[in-house]
Amino acid sequence: MLPCAWAEAGLDPRLHALNDSKQLTEAQREEYYALLTAHPDIRFAIASVAVEVIDRINILQATHRAMNQALAQLQPPPEYALVDGRPVKSLALPHAALVKGDARSYSIAGASVLAKVTRDRLMREWDRRYPGYGFAEHKGYGTPQHLAAIQILGPCPIHRRSFAPFRSGEMELPLTLPPETPPGD
Repeated sequence: MLPCAWAEAGLDPRLHALNDSKQLTEAQREEYYALLTAHPDIRFAIASVAVEVIDRINILQATHRAMNQALAQLQPPPEYALVDGRPVKSLALPHAALVKGDARSYSIAGASVLAKVTRDRLMREWDRRYPGYGFAEHKGYGTPQHLAAIQILGPCPIHRRSFAPFRSGEMELPLTLPPETPPGD
C-alpha cells in the first residue's frame, strides 16, 4: 500500500523508474525490494500457499488465496485493491482489475517486485536444498533444463503434482514436504 498522501504530493522520487518486474534487471528488483520493504510509509505483506494446496485447488485459486492472505495482513486494512489482470471474484475487498497493471500502477509494480524477489530468493534456497534441478537459473519454470533434470533426477518434494510432466502419474511425488522445506510455490 502506497501512502494516500502521495496521490497529491507525488511519488517518492526513488520509485519513479519502478516498473513491471519483468522489465527490470535482477539488481534493480533487489534495489526496489529493499526500498519498498524499508520505506516507513509503505505497507506490504507477502503470502504463499503450500504446494499441496496448489495441487488441490489449482494454481489460479491458490494465487487468489495468497492475495487474500496478504491483504488480510496489511495494517491498517486496505479499503480497496488494484489487481493485475482480471477481476478476482473471491477477493475479500472491492477492487479494480488492470490489464498489464504492473506496467500501469506503481502499487501493482511494487507488488510484482516483492513477489518476484521473494520467489527468486526461495528458488535459490531450493537450488541449494535440491541440487541438480537448476532452480536458481530457471526459477521453477518448465524450461528444457528443468524438464531434463526431472527426467534424470525424478521429482523432488517442491514439485507440484499438477505440473504437466507429473499428471500422467508416471512419476510419483511424496505426499508431504519434509519438515525443513518452506511452504509455497
